[in-house]
Amino acid sequence: MKGAESRCALMEAEMTEQKSETQILIIGGGPAGLAAAIYAARARRSCLILDRAFPGGQLMYTAWIENYPGFPQGSTGMDLASRMAEQAKNFGVEVLMEEVKGIERQDTGFIVKTSAAPFNARTVIIATGASWRRLDVPGEQELSGRGVSYCATCDGMLYRDKEVVLVGGGDTALCEALFLTRFVSRLRVIHRRDQLRAEKIVQERALSNPKISFIWDSVVTKILGAKKVEAVEILNKKTGETSQVPAEGVFIFIGNIPNTSFVPEEVKKNDRGQIVTNVKMETSAPGLYAAGDVRAESIRQVVSAVGDGACAAWHADKYLDSLEK
Repeated sequence: MKGAESRCALMEAEMTEQKSETQILIIGGGPAGLAAAIYAARARRSCLILDRAFPGGQLMYTAWIENYPGFPQGSTGMDLASRMAEQAKNFGVEVLMEEVKGIERQDTGFIVKTSAAPFNARTVIIATGASWRRLDVPGEQELSGRGVSYCATCDGMLYRDKEVVLVGGGDTALCEALFLTRFVSRLRVIHRRDQLRAEKIVQERALSNPKISFIWDSVVTKILGAKKVEAVEILNKKTGETSQVPAEGVFIFIGNIPNTSFVPEEVKKNDRGQIVTNVKMETSAPGLYAAGDVRAESIRQVVSAVGDGACAAWHADKYLDSLEK
């Protein structure tokens, strides 16, 4: 009798464990992760998003987006992110604020380790995006939050009628520069080259804006100030001359670093640390997918991140089909 009870208890435990196992676990709640969740939920797969912050990713800090289809008048990044999150939740997707520490393979899938507790998953989609790249110059860390910023949407209003500098020359840099002109009296863009890398239409707007001027072929070598930013020291790469540019704020947009510190070493990455995938978003580890800015060859646009997420979830669903057969 006791043996039968023990077997029943064991069976119940196994059923509970199997029931608690997530079929498609998504790490990261930005556009790629939210799109993956929507597709996974519509495929009737149990789905869970783990994110160390609120859903939306860097989209939450993007001032304005006008190249996402379906929004002819454009949208704030925050509004677009909240719409995506609401849509995922409407399909029953659960979002937990947990920071992932590691991923380990097991016989039936993966164990995703977090700062709180481990999660079992049959498949995993990594959609953790990237973090802003820093200049790594004297004064940057010391004056972070006291004039040094990586988010114009967050901090732009603090610099009303003040002079600021912005470092960078890509799409994000110029879009943020245009946003800052709503507040600042003058903005100098410091760019290490003599040509911009942003979309032509964005370049045209920035170059014609009376509040924006450009300092070409130059890099910031030091951020100056005692208790707050007062100026930046720059080096002209062509002439070798150094000079100081007065500023009360420094906004830095020089690219990003993929958030892959928790990804197992056996997962193939490129020399920039981005995860290498095929067209199905499959990584070198079967059952493990990557989508969005965290993967190699990403063009780092919201629309492409959404496409990556949908593609990853679709193929993860087919992978689960193959296991079930």
